[in-house]
Amino acid sequence: MESYLLDGAGFPLDDSWIHLQFARNLAHGAGLSYNADQLVTGSTAPLWTALLSLLFLLPGSAVLWAKVLGVGMHAATVDVVFRLLRELKVERPLAMVGAGLTAMTSWLVWSAMAAMEVGLFCWLSTWGVLLHLRERRDPTRLPRSLPILLLSTLARPEGWLLVVVAICDRLLVVEGSEQGLSLRLGSLSKVVHGLAIGSLVTVPMVAFYWLVGGSPLPTTFATKAGYRTGGLPAGQFLDSVQGILFQAQPVVTLLAPAGALTVLAWLGTRRGMGLLLPLWVAGLPIAYGVLSSDRLLVGNFGRYFFILFPILIVLAVVGWSEAMRRQPDELSIGRVRLRWKAWLGMLLLLPTLPAMARGVGLYSRSLLNVQDSDVLMARELAPILPHEAVLAVNDIGALGFLLPNRLVDLAGIITPEVHEYSRRSFAATGSYHPGVLEFIHHTEPDYLIVFPRWFPLVERSADFVPLLRLKVEDNITMGGDELVLYSTPWTRYPLASPATQGDTR
Repeated sequence: MESYLLDGAGFPLDDSWIHLQFARNLAHGAGLSYNADQLVTGSTAPLWTALLSLLFLLPGSAVLWAKVLGVGMHAATVDVVFRLLRELKVERPLAMVGAGLTAMTSWLVWSAMAAMEVGLFCWLSTWGVLLHLRERRDPTRLPRSLPILLLSTLARPEGWLLVVVAICDRLLVVEGSEQGLSLRLGSLSKVVHGLAIGSLVTVPMVAFYWLVGGSPLPTTFATKAGYRTGGLPAGQFLDSVQGILFQAQPVVTLLAPAGALTVLAWLGTRRGMGLLLPLWVAGLPIAYGVLSSDRLLVGNFGRYFFILFPILIVLAVVGWSEAMRRQPDELSIGRVRLRWKAWLGMLLLLPTLPAMARGVGLYSRSLLNVQDSDVLMARELAPILPHEAVLAVNDIGALGFLLPNRLVDLAGIITPEVHEYSRRSFAATGSYHPGVLEFIHHTEPDYLIVFPRWFPLVERSADFVPLLRLKVEDNITMGGDELVLYSTPWTRYPLASPATQGDTR
């Protein structure tokens, strides 16, 4: 275990460890499994899992290599944002500003260092958008954009929305004339051709989900979306999404609507580029709001919406470029001639500096939160916990990667059977907690490792005896300020060196 835990080599999310566990099993020939003998559809990013699995062939720590891969994906995203802005006829200096904004977006850097799949999706999706615009302007081009966008769905499932919007944008073409704007049907054959190529990689994955999990969606959908969906997104939800974007890129978030209006103004003109960019940025928050109208489904720190930053930045830079287009490049002050437009564009970078500073602090604090809870629990148990013991947990990442024990997942990512108990309980009582407790009694694990804040019925039950309590100081990341190891009525494998009852570390 220690080879994976070099100083500072942890992650700021337990989810990062989940990716590595799936990847390690894949590298060792166990397929997409978490417990090595059971295939599951818990990975929302199978392409990222596949890339991470290759890291286990390299010498050294897979944790460090995963960070290197994350940084590489972020650098590739920066490059493609620059290319997309140049494709949109943005001046080179301002396109470089856009690339700089992408490079300095705190949440994108945070995701790269967390070895999350965000960078892979941002690279593929932005590259797909770039190819989409080229093919829209020149229909004779080979249809490469849809295969790339379909490939992005294997990095994040939100890519399916981008695919749908891209298809609509290709088929519904706005043209301008003296009589006004008109709508015509684009090349259906090109769309079908692109979908056929892309299906070669997506259909097998969807078939796997269906055959193993009984649904084309990964198990994480039920885990994250809850048990009541439908309806219009709440204003509070949309406001929270705006806040997530504004926190990292305040000026960009304010300028992006101007870019969206610019794109609308270009419809039917030679500069027309369709509506893919603004529809993607506006459509994702609305789609998430509809899918889970009764809760704020944004992920840790709002990470489900980090993938919007590259296109949000492109829209902002396009809006700024159009506003400045008719202004002279140089400003004369006496005999001094200043290229003021380029320097003014550089000012867009300044608000990202405080956000980057905050991001460093958040990363460090989150990393310590994970280290002080799930990772520390794994370290404490590794020398004293029999390998045969079954653990029921609500955080599967570090515990699954750092311990050899079989896990029962109370959140349902790798043990989706819990959802049936939770749904019945939610329908009858309005709470999933009694259902989870019933599931625990049904599966009879040897130990529980949970945050009592998430499972108060466990803490109040006399059936479960606390053995070890870990305090999580200054917690902003984990499910509670305390992680507890409990024995159960079915504990078959006692600890080699039993902890004092309720021992607090």
